[in-house]
Amino acid sequence: MKENLKVALAQISPIWLNQKATVKKIVEYIQKASQKGASLVCFGEALLPGYPFWVEKTGGAKFNDDFQKSLFAYYSSQAVNIANGDLDLITQACKDNQIACYLGIIERAHDRSGHSLYCTLVYIDKSGMIQSTHRKLVPTHEERLVWSIGDGNGLRTHDLSPFTVGGLNCWENWLPLARTSLYAQGEDLHVAVWPGGEHNTHDITRFIAKESRSYVVSVSGLMSKEQIPTDLPFCNDIIDLMPDSMANGASCVVKPNGEWLLEPQVGQEDIFIVELEHEAVRKERSLIDVTGHYSRPDITKLTVNRERQTIAEFED
Repeated sequence: MKENLKVALAQISPIWLNQKATVKKIVEYIQKASQKGASLVCFGEALLPGYPFWVEKTGGAKFNDDFQKSLFAYYSSQAVNIANGDLDLITQACKDNQIACYLGIIERAHDRSGHSLYCTLVYIDKSGMIQSTHRKLVPTHEERLVWSIGDGNGLRTHDLSPFTVGGLNCWENWLPLARTSLYAQGEDLHVAVWPGGEHNTHDITRFIAKESRSYVVSVSGLMSKEQIPTDLPFCNDIIDLMPDSMANGASCVVKPNGEWLLEPQVGQEDIFIVELEHEAVRKERSLIDVTGHYSRPDITKLTVNRERQTIAEFED
């Protein structure tokens, strides 16, 4: 029985708000991960086409403001419509390189008018098939000005022998019940995706590993002021208001006992390879298994609605 799994953390910056150029860069890193022997490659939150860093710094809550509306319209134009084939080059790269992938995207959801945006974590298997699209349950703070609330449809795990892998977006990793929904499906490899920042990944990565007795992979992006394109609407205003660094990475990996396998990697664009040993999970689960022998479903139980939410149901 295969006991080990190689995982690649692709800590990269997007070609910010440029869908086609960022897709090309992602495909290159999928190929690199495969060449290094990885069976799974993970990318940061909202990497395609990028995180909306402008909202916090530019008065994003101004109502009916042309600046904010213009930026949203541009962002929407570069977002991913899966039904239109915007991920086809990426799914083909996974198939060609026989590697699975977790990728953070901004989804322009065809089943919700085609214009509202969702922070979505996509899982693509080694055959190039999209197996889940998890729309972030609750966007965090200023994100709610540009992203819509998701649903439970993507709260799913996937077989990646010898592991069972699941994932969540950024601060929803703080949600105990969202984590529990994955633990209950046998998750023993948890992928947490972030826009970037050691303040996000340092503590919670170890906490989730110790709670679940699973491997936890936190993968982050990078973004600096100098990477802001000069062809964006109001680009000069954005550049003037942004800090030099908006996301500094800090991707990391923790073992099921809470020890670092890969300490937070700050500021470096690179691909990091780790090898996970499934025996380490089984050893730690002898002590505690929070949805197994250390649970009491006769006393407390979780109900999860995985129906994809939609505004209309048509009967022809």
